[in-house]
Amino acid sequence: MLKRNPALEYGCMLTGTLLIGTAIKNIYDPVSMVTGGVSGIAIIIKELWGVPLWLTNAILNIPLFTAAAFMMGWKFIKRTLLSTVLLSVSLYLLPEASFVGEDRLLAALFGGILSGVGMGLVLLSGCTTGGTDMLAALIKKKLKYYTMAQIIQVLDGLIVLAGASVFGIPIALYALIAIFCAAKVTDGMIEGLKFSKQAYIISDHFQEIADAIMKGMGRGVTSLEARGMYSNQEKKMLFCVVSRKEIVTLREIVAEFDKNAFLIVSDAREVFGEGFIEH
Repeated sequence: MLKRNPALEYGCMLTGTLLIGTAIKNIYDPVSMVTGGVSGIAIIIKELWGVPLWLTNAILNIPLFTAAAFMMGWKFIKRTLLSTVLLSVSLYLLPEASFVGEDRLLAALFGGILSGVGMGLVLLSGCTTGGTDMLAALIKKKLKYYTMAQIIQVLDGLIVLAGASVFGIPIALYALIAIFCAAKVTDGMIEGLKFSKQAYIISDHFQEIADAIMKGMGRGVTSLEARGMYSNQEKKMLFCVVSRKEIVTLREIVAEFDKNAFLIVSDAREVFGEGFIEH
């Protein structure tokens, strides 16, 4: 997670909304691809009645934010309100253009990547772009047994179905590809900043390995008491957490002192503390 640097957070918000706006106006809309959300409704309404994307996005969000402010308070919506306004502004200011022509597969892939990066930046800034996210938060207040993710999936699914009824099933199937790509890219951006590697090392040369890790990598090492059940011998097991880039160095250190060492490496989804994510 980004540190609380307001300039950096608002920069991420501005860049993210611009990328999302570009994906909607210059990739999805020219090929009539409805990927869910208020933007998907805006594309449908533009096709049926010619209303500009930015205007529909703004109008549909007004009652959602009004209800959210009444039910959850201003503190809950203030930052998301700004990102929603920025998205509507980007949809208004961006020129009419198609980046991928009529190639729907390229639109699904490139649009998914672009909107995924944009949403990742917006989420890293501590907000969303409103729309179905805000509606899902309101619905969850009444349906407490369902998660936000489940509610959002149902809402976006209904919007995609509405798009299929207007533009046809084939384009809706391409939209599913775009949704999948966007979700994967967004998850990669969010989790990629948090993922670390945790390592368990069992070796008779535990002291040399621990010293090399602490001195050479600047990482802390914890010694755990262990017993080999086959040999019934007491052993020292080292535990340490490193970044993904450092895992190669860690392997080299272990192999240097003991090529027969038992090394277990797995993902650590979130690591808080010195040298990693601040609390």
